[in-house]
Amino acid sequence: MSAALPRSYLFVPGNRPERFDKAHAAGADAVILDLEDAVQPAEKPAARAAVLAAVSSEASPPAWVRINGSDTPWFNEDVAALSGQLGVAGIVLPKAETREQIEAVLATAHATLSILPIVETARGFASLAVLCAAPRVQRIVFGTLDFQIDLGIDGDGEELHLFRSQIVLASRLAGIAAPVDGVSTTITDTDAIEADARRGRRFGFGGKLCIHPKQIDAVHRAYAWSDADKAWAQRVLAAVETSHGAAVAVDGKMVDMPVILKARRILAGA
Repeated sequence: MSAALPRSYLFVPGNRPERFDKAHAAGADAVILDLEDAVQPAEKPAARAAVLAAVSSEASPPAWVRINGSDTPWFNEDVAALSGQLGVAGIVLPKAETREQIEAVLATAHATLSILPIVETARGFASLAVLCAAPRVQRIVFGTLDFQIDLGIDGDGEELHLFRSQIVLASRLAGIAAPVDGVSTTITDTDAIEADARRGRRFGFGGKLCIHPKQIDAVHRAYAWSDADKAWAQRVLAAVETSHGAAVAVDGKMVDMPVILKARRILAGA
């Protein structure tokens, strides 16, 4: 994962424009203005207008926008209004299942627009390779809550291990960035949020969705290298440099190329 890619994506409802600036100031790496789940049907047009005003303003930083799904009556208008706006860093596409959905978004897109397809259905999961290979897909988002409902799965732990691993594998094979894990439903239990994020990181995810500013710090802690990690990496690279090609051990363990690459990744990320 590139160090420049977000670790945290904070959702803010598109029908709450008074929260947009607060969301940008909350400390998340990226903000997603949400037109989908957070907005009731009657409020969709007003929410779209509020988001359009925000991304059209030079005073507002670029934001991602989660549009409504392609199976809804709002999809075409969302795409027409937003995908060509330079203030839109990218489109978050819910219920992503086909390349055609992505191409429909890109039909009116500006040249640097990226796509984050959300895999949250069985059909979407079955189409992972297609979605990962589609144009301008930066990374895959795992919509864990809707995915559990679609498949009748009860649980976010070991019940989803297979699916998380497959999403990471498909992303790596396609040469796109490490995927983004789904939300934690708890807001106040920061230990649980950090544990959720660390689990995703162990599986190879590169970031996590957030539904409240209180979750951001816990996610960032999970995706940060500790002082002990950095010190270990420095010892490894120092030992390799002084060994002049000879076999070397650090902390009682042999140092081979995978260990060296990990040490370099830690220090690059730090």
